[in-house]
Amino acid sequence: MKIAITGGTGFVGQALTEELLSHEHEILILTRNPDKHEARPGVKYVKWLSDGARPEESLEGINAFINLAGESINSGRWTDERKKRIINSRLTSTGEVINIIKALKEKPACLINASAIGYYPSSKRNTYTEASTETADNFLGETVQIWEKEAAKAKQLGIRVAYTRFGIILGKDEGALPRIALPYKMFVGGTVGSGEQWMSWVHIKDIARAVNFVAETEGIEGPVNVTAPSPVTMKEFGKTLGDVMSRPHWIPVPSFALKAAMGEMSALVLEGQKVLPSVLLEHGFKFSFPELKSALMEIYR
Repeated sequence: MKIAITGGTGFVGQALTEELLSHEHEILILTRNPDKHEARPGVKYVKWLSDGARPEESLEGINAFINLAGESINSGRWTDERKKRIINSRLTSTGEVINIIKALKEKPACLINASAIGYYPSSKRNTYTEASTETADNFLGETVQIWEKEAAKAKQLGIRVAYTRFGIILGKDEGALPRIALPYKMFVGGTVGSGEQWMSWVHIKDIARAVNFVAETEGIEGPVNVTAPSPVTMKEFGKTLGDVMSRPHWIPVPSFALKAAMGEMSALVLEGQKVLPSVLLEHGFKFSFPELKSALMEIYR
């Protein structure tokens, strides 16, 4: 297939590009600065969101559009200004994706839009699948709902639209794991908050494999939870991480300390949801890392 990707130079985008290339797909990565990236077999960089950019001229004949673009929610306190940037970056990029698709003479078969399990409310008791109708009323939940609503406009163009709701992505050098693992490296790791909050995690390689699977599976549309089938509590996560890293799990991190240090962004680790990937499993997707210990061992081997 010929596949266009926005956000292709980021954490998820790089892993996805390697996965798609392994399936011999042709990749077009949309970027503001294509000249900064070296050309490589199977990958072409296309200018967008810049003066004079006409990406639609390079995207005729694409089979799928994957939208990963948006400012990271993990890279700083959620000040009012930062919240605006997080939302606006997603609306701007997704709106431009819709405009590009409108301009194409031949429309792609599908749009896969990144999303997050923050769509669901935090809960220690409930289990959420794609059939769940509850929505979070906090900043992250509202952001996800706005983002998915913008992407849904592609359905009016007769395109299959899937919202891949990513869980906490585990990778060695980027994402949430390096921050979580840092105290363990310093031999001061321990339970974060109450430890009872759920952590619905997923290995970065399974993120890439799942997105490719959704692109290739015509029957998948709407919300798709991209989380490992075995979520754990934060306490269990910490104990497993300490075991894999051969580090103690003993000094607790109280909620008030994290709230003081991170502000509203502390909700990412102090609150959580138990989310299951029902759609992927029902369509036969097999996770390479369904269990936490094997996922962490692959990362820290």
